[in-house]
Amino acid sequence: MADLLGGSGKTVSKTMKLQPITKIARRIGIRPEELELFGNHKAKVSLSILERLNSRRLGRYILVTAMTPTPLGEGKTVTTLGLSLGLNRIGHRSICTLRQPSLGPIFGVKGGATGGGMAQVLPSDEINLHLTGDFHAIGLAHNLLAAYLDHSVYRGNRLNIDRSSLDIRRVMDMNDRSLRHFRVSPSGKLEDEFTYESGFDITAASEVMALVALSRDIPDLRRRLGQVIVAYTKEGQPITAEGLQIAGAMAAILRDAIKPNLLQTSEGTACLIHTGPFGNISHGTNSILADQIALRLSDYVVTEAGFGADLGGEKFCDIKCRASGMKPDAAVVVCTIRGLKHHGEGDLAKGCSNLIKQIANVKLFGIPAVVGINRFADDTEQELAFVRDQALAHGAADAQINEAFLKGSKGAEALARAVSKAAAQKNDFRFLYSLKDSVEKKIETIATRVYGAEKVEYSDLARERIAFYQKLGFENLPICMAKTHLSLSHDAKLKGAPSGFTLPIRDIRVAAGAGYLFPMCGAILTMPGFSEEPRGKEIDLDPTGKVIGI
Repeated sequence: MADLLGGSGKTVSKTMKLQPITKIARRIGIRPEELELFGNHKAKVSLSILERLNSRRLGRYILVTAMTPTPLGEGKTVTTLGLSLGLNRIGHRSICTLRQPSLGPIFGVKGGATGGGMAQVLPSDEINLHLTGDFHAIGLAHNLLAAYLDHSVYRGNRLNIDRSSLDIRRVMDMNDRSLRHFRVSPSGKLEDEFTYESGFDITAASEVMALVALSRDIPDLRRRLGQVIVAYTKEGQPITAEGLQIAGAMAAILRDAIKPNLLQTSEGTACLIHTGPFGNISHGTNSILADQIALRLSDYVVTEAGFGADLGGEKFCDIKCRASGMKPDAAVVVCTIRGLKHHGEGDLAKGCSNLIKQIANVKLFGIPAVVGINRFADDTEQELAFVRDQALAHGAADAQINEAFLKGSKGAEALARAVSKAAAQKNDFRFLYSLKDSVEKKIETIATRVYGAEKVEYSDLARERIAFYQKLGFENLPICMAKTHLSLSHDAKLKGAPSGFTLPIRDIRVAAGAGYLFPMCGAILTMPGFSEEPRGKEIDLDPTGKVIGI
């Protein structure tokens, strides 16, 4: 959306005057003793605040999702921030909750992930880099578990671990394609008889990241860590972090990472940033704890889920809302004219099929969908009117143009009024499937009703896994589909709203700590590589020590 400012827009955040984070906290009702400062402009919020606020009425819960993403970028974070700013502008108390960006995309293809223009969360350079160290703590806890597994095998294998079942990779928060595959020797000597295939994933793909986001409190975090499965015995029984006696140490490492981070927007309103699971290989949502705190401090909480409504949006409802017990009051489906043209191969009317399907996907959960059209400088009035008419004709509660990038809260005022009106309506929120359904039925429900598939095809390995997990008692877990984010289908080349295709399930894994099964729809890349011209080349320090290029 940089062309709205007639340039890159990268220096806009440098001109915004930051307020002390203590002032932001005081304004929304966080007490000094509930704040753990990290300098003047960022802080962690103590979980003790939930005890004090436990009896407070919850605010309205707004999900921001989107059409199927394109390489052009749709501006979902700009919409999340802009909508929250707009709600504050029209007289409501609103807090937005976001995921923390991964360093991989920041130095790779995507660049910064803190909004843009006049709808940003600040300080953008610190958020986009290390923030308060949560990602590093999660990576350390994950890798400690992997090291203990190898240690247990090396020190006599007293747990009778089937060496062929070792099932945990290391993680790091950076793109590095050279680390995708390698061999591990538990003894540290590659000439030893036993070595096994492993590799690195990016930290956002770690199950530890996913379970931190889904934890409701510290005891729940500790329980989930203990349930993480890393291997199996020769009799086929799970080897867990609890069994390795390392879950307690992992919890200790995460004692601060479990606390949400308080930041401020470009207009001095509050934003909680916490956890960062990807939406194509994980559930793609920020933490339950951040939302619980925000909902007790505000009239409206605006949050987002990764990628389109078929991925993060579906997982927000079927996974996060099951874990939290919270229900959304409305959803915003973000789109752009250029993104819709991309899906229609230049034909806007054809590309609108994708938006229409994503509106329908939101409505599957019984909540109203408001379309937010992020406006670009070269959009015509006729094109904007056409998309708005298409949205309204196919079930959207409203459709409004969003100009928050250029105008801040003023540019999102119409969208804020539409969302406020939709959220006030009584809705019939429902899950897409019952946990009592068979694993196959849950997968097929998502595939046919959300993606538009005609049927599902399982590999022999996938069927073996389903039978194995049923034997272990995991058949009642929700489903977290792992597939491309660039299409409603499993094939990134299929644009618009494909139908009649067969969805292949090549493998199924269990994330027992996070609490879901994740089917793999084709090959899923869990360790990205850099593009030909990575964005990291633009990042530097100026002579005063300030970060530039984010």
